[in-house]
Amino acid sequence: MKIGLAVRELHRAEKSLARDLLKLSDKHKVEHEIHHVARDLAAWSADHIRSLADIGARYDLRLDRDVPHSSGPLAPVRTAISELGVRRPEPGLLLLADLRRVHRKAVGVSLDWELLAQGAQAVKDDDLVKVTERCHPQTLRQMKWTNAMLKTLSPQILVS
Repeated sequence: MKIGLAVRELHRAEKSLARDLLKLSDKHKVEHEIHHVARDLAAWSADHIRSLADIGARYDLRLDRDVPHSSGPLAPVRTAISELGVRRPEPGLLLLADLRRVHRKAVGVSLDWELLAQGAQAVKDDDLVKVTERCHPQTLRQMKWTNAMLKTLSPQILVS
């Protein structure tokens, strides 16, 4: 059975998504909605990471329950650069690039949740099905938020 492999991969992908959301928040601190919502969405991924670590034990996995709380040791540098570059046109393009990257990662995580849900149903693991039913909708909302931000911000950034 390869359910454990799917759980491990999704755990890794959720950690990566959480880190990228925190980086987005740090790099674009002057954009208040981006900063605060990205942190909230990273907290959802942190919850998913812990849930996957707990369920992974059923599949003989030792997954780390630790979650990223910052974007790494360069977080203060990212924030400082964000605050210094407010008046330049490039931050807008960087924001679009960062949102695109996070959106693509969230799409991949969503697909992983879908695959895991199908596998959980196939092996009749009700607890795993419940985890997927709770977590996948939040990942869909992460995708929708990044997509909405791209649609909202791209016209003004690309035309200016």
